[in-house]
Amino acid sequence: MLCECTCFILLTALIDLVHLVLFKNICFKIDEEVAKLLELKAHLGGDDGKHQFVLKTAKGTRDYNPKQMAIREKVFNTIVSCFKRHGAETIDTPVFELKETLTGKYGEDSKLIYDLKDQGGELLSLRYDLTVPFARYLAMNKITNIKRYHIAKVYRRDNPAMTRGRYREFYQCDFDIAGQYDAMIPDAECLKIVHEILSELDLGDFRIKVNDRRILDGMFAVCGVPDNMFRTICSTVDKLDKLPWEAVKNEMVNEKGLSEEAADQIGVYVGMQGGMDLAERLLQDQKMCQSTQACAGLTDIKLLFSYLQLFQVTDKVVFDLSLARGLDYYTGIIYEAILTQAGVAPVAPETSNEAPTEECVTVGSVAGGGRYDGLVGMFDPKGRKVPCVGVSIGIERIFSIMEQKAEASTEKIRTTEVQVMVAAAQKNLLEERLRLITELWNAGIKAELMYKKSPKLLSQLQHCEESGIPLVAILGEQELKNGVVKLRNVATRDEVDISRADLILFPALLLLDHHHYHHHRHSDSH
Repeated sequence: MLCECTCFILLTALIDLVHLVLFKNICFKIDEEVAKLLELKAHLGGDDGKHQFVLKTAKGTRDYNPKQMAIREKVFNTIVSCFKRHGAETIDTPVFELKETLTGKYGEDSKLIYDLKDQGGELLSLRYDLTVPFARYLAMNKITNIKRYHIAKVYRRDNPAMTRGRYREFYQCDFDIAGQYDAMIPDAECLKIVHEILSELDLGDFRIKVNDRRILDGMFAVCGVPDNMFRTICSTVDKLDKLPWEAVKNEMVNEKGLSEEAADQIGVYVGMQGGMDLAERLLQDQKMCQSTQACAGLTDIKLLFSYLQLFQVTDKVVFDLSLARGLDYYTGIIYEAILTQAGVAPVAPETSNEAPTEECVTVGSVAGGGRYDGLVGMFDPKGRKVPCVGVSIGIERIFSIMEQKAEASTEKIRTTEVQVMVAAAQKNLLEERLRLITELWNAGIKAELMYKKSPKLLSQLQHCEESGIPLVAILGEQELKNGVVKLRNVATRDEVDISRADLILFPALLLLDHHHYHHHRHSDSH
């Protein structure tokens, strides 16, 4: 019995010893591996330039390849030509502003501002939009009247949803009218501009929601929202395009402390949509007409719709009481354009008293804006106000849609504008090609050649087909002898001999289509 007991004690001690040795070995191994990792980290982080890193763009940013840039340029050209058609001039401002310039202008969105690191100088932030820098520019330069557009990048520490065109660095295209003018005339022109741009870009059906900050504030007041909660409740109402009413109501009541009764009354109003008729109806509303602010807003909405009828854009505009737009600086009319995926964008007819009934799926806001009469005064030492109204085109979302359309289309996108390729039919004609291309460039004709002394004619023609170059000017010994160039239409493969003088003197010949070639060849045969 004693022997068995001794054996058991020895066995237990042996097991403990094994555990201890294993534990020490494991600890030693762990220490060894940690040391290796620390050494590796030190090596990777060293200044010898050999360290490996992941090649990627920063979160919420992207590169644009030539095809995407071609789409982007087309969109920019459409937008800029519209702005210019309406008589706008352009400005530029720095990409970063003094931090205090941007502070307190964006409400709850202020947390999305990128602050730059304090480097012992001025405290700076990247611009969040183009409107606040514009107001600062007006106040600083004492400008009281300007109609300007500005296209530039802005920065937001947002949670990016890149598939839906939401980024941390993105372009904004702004059009603003600053100055003291008669009510609703500049405001109506801003909506006309949105209508023109979205129609021209052919993105699909859209509608433009319109509301007024004064109507919202008046509505909040008559529904029993305390004055100091207007802005925060406004930010919550702004989420109605993304969240159902129950979720929005829950945020108002449970998170922001609004009474359930006040929230329910707001719920009745924010469900209303219509046109001029709705404004008239609300002016008769017993509750709403208690607010002089709301009445002023509703009167302006009526006036706005009368101008929009003259501008022929009411088919796409709807007066929508749920539209809030979260930015603090709006003081009057506000609007937002959304693309709709269902049939025709449902807009309440002028004669109807009903809101649109057809359900439509929205694919996000593509333009937004409004009136901000107090913003410039916030920067002016004497508080002098410059009334402003403007619109911002959501260019990134438009790019996303245009890119998707381009991918779905069989049509090839050209990434260059070369009109003619200077090619050789035989070897050793580099000097002659260089002479001819110089003549073309000097005449303002877009041309290119292959960077080889003796390229094969087939590879030169293939390059034209791949790049979408419409014409090839072919040089051969016979052409040089006759003082002509063989001009070939890449698409139709038609060829015609043309004198070098004609080629240079009549660049319009480069745009000849198939029929012109036949006509030219026919006349040559006479």
